[in-house]
Formats: sequence, structure tokens, C-alpha cells
Amino acid sequence: MNYIVLDLEWNQASNNNDPRSRQLAFEIIEIGAVKLNNHMEIVDTFHELIRPQVYGEMHWATEKLIQIHMSELKDGRLFPDVMRDFLAWCGPEHMFGTWGPMDLTELQRNMVFFGMEPLGDGPVRFYDIQKLFSLAYEDGKSRKSLEYAVDFLKLVREGPFHRALSDAWYTALVMQQIKDPAALQKVSFDTFTLPKDHKSEIHAVFDNYEKYISRAFADKEELMADKEVIATRCYLCHRNLRRKIKWFSWNGKQYFSLSYCDKHGYMKGKIRIRKAENDMVYAVKTTKFVSEEGAAAIQAKKERVRELRRQHRHKGH
Repeated sequence: MNYIVLDLEWNQASNNNDPRSRQLAFEIIEIGAVKLNNHMEIVDTFHELIRPQVYGEMHWATEKLIQIHMSELKDGRLFPDVMRDFLAWCGPEHMFGTWGPMDLTELQRNMVFFGMEPLGDGPVRFYDIQKLFSLAYEDGKSRKSLEYAVDFLKLVREGPFHRALSDAWYTALVMQQIKDPAALQKVSFDTFTLPKDHKSEIHAVFDNYEKYISRAFADKEELMADKEVIATRCYLCHRNLRRKIKWFSWNGKQYFSLSYCDKHGYMKGKIRIRKAENDMVYAVKTTKFVSEEGAAAIQAKKERVRELRRQHRHKGH
């Protein structure tokens, strides 16, 4: 198994009203990657500039940030040719790592736009190294810049930031410093391609929570009527749990519930409803066990939602 630490730079329309933005918001113009073996040793690199086919002018903010001029890209190869060579370079067994969650989504969006198949027929497992850095060295919730992580770990600066290969190199160095096995178990899932059916939906159990990724649904109502989406099942003893607090929401995008397992205690459920690529919706559900204080916090949140609705009805009259 190889680890492919990837970084992309992309361009976008100079005008927010440009109709091309609805087809391809970000066109990849540079790809850089570092290959690590199963001992986390750097063994190879990949780098190429890409000739743009959608946006002929560089967005001023992009040019200022990455210091690439459009004239430098005119001799580059086209995206599909670069991607075929890149995927061959990756090898048959590999796992991607990126700084943050965007790169694989935009990579696959470019692949589909230019007539290529996406990376897989469902969600792609990868390491979000920005998240792993937070889990290993911060509070697990904050998301710091790559430059911050490099300085925090006192790594040697050997190239500019905001260029694909040097950012991939720095990200690989940060990844090498993450030794905690618990952090390295926290894989992420890129959901550009969703599970195609009920059987292929994602159920991933980590050390202290479970993540579920659903297939796509036509709308929120259909999603929240699905038995698997709203199930509250103990991920340790696999029993369906009775909900102490049924699913509720104050904004229609996040739902919460509270269940109880006789063996493991209170379990908090959280459903985030997200938009899919085809204007459908899907669910990302996490369940984790909480203390009595955590259970009380869910109850307080439920009471707050009830009070806000009561106030809203009162204003209506």
C-alpha cells in the first residue's frame, strides 16, 4: 500500500456571473503529489502544470496567491493526459492524503467534466491530514493552515507555500509526524460519488463513534423517512435502541437525537443533510456515547428549539 499525498492548484472565473462556473467552478491548473511507502518513507514525487481549457484568464486572487501566470501554462499538457499518467504513477494499491477535504472532490469534478470516470463507484477513503494534525496536536476540532502546522512541528521550509508540489511535500512531512495510531484510524470519505444503493452505504466504526453515509435521496422528506437514516443502533452491541429524544432540528439541516443502551449508556445521534452533485440530498450521521451531562445538553437543546417555535407561533398571532 502506497500513500499518495496530493495537492492541487486551480483557477476560476473572474466574474461571479460567468455561466461556466455552473459547469466547472474550479479548473485544475497544477498537480503535485508525493508518494510514501507503507513505512511512511517518501519514495517519489509527481508534478505537472496543466494547460487550461475553460478559463483563459487567471483570476487575480489566484495569480496573487500561487504566483502562476497564464503564460506559464500554455505549453502544459491537457488535463486528461496528465490524469492518466498520474493515476498510473499512483499504482494499483494506494490511499490518498490531502490537506483538508476539497482536493479529491475537485479532482473528480474535473475528471467527470473532461469525460473521465471518477476515482471510484462510491465514497473514496482518504486521510484528511489537516484533521489528523488537529487530532494529534490540537483540540481535534480546529483546522489550522499548512504553514501553521509546518512551523508548529519545526519542519524545515524548503519551498514556497501555495504551490502544488511544495504543499504536497510539506503535507507529507506533517503526515510523517503523526504517530498516534488512534489518529491514523480516523479516515475520511470523499463523497463526490455517493453509495449507489442501500447495501453499499458506509458504516464506519472508529474508536469512539460511528459514521454512516447514505445513498442519495430526492429530497429531505424522503431522506428523513428512511429507516436506516433515522435508525439509532448501538454500534458496540448492534441492538436497535429506543430513542429518549426523537430526531429534532432548528434549521432543517442538522438533526439530533438521544437514545439509551442498557449496556453502554446514552448515545447522541447527529444527522447532517448535505447536497449531492445532482441536486439530490444525502445524510452523514454520527452516533457516539455521551455522559449524563452530554445527555442533559441534548435535552436542553431540545427545550430551546421548542421554546423558539413557541415564540415564533406567538409572533404569528
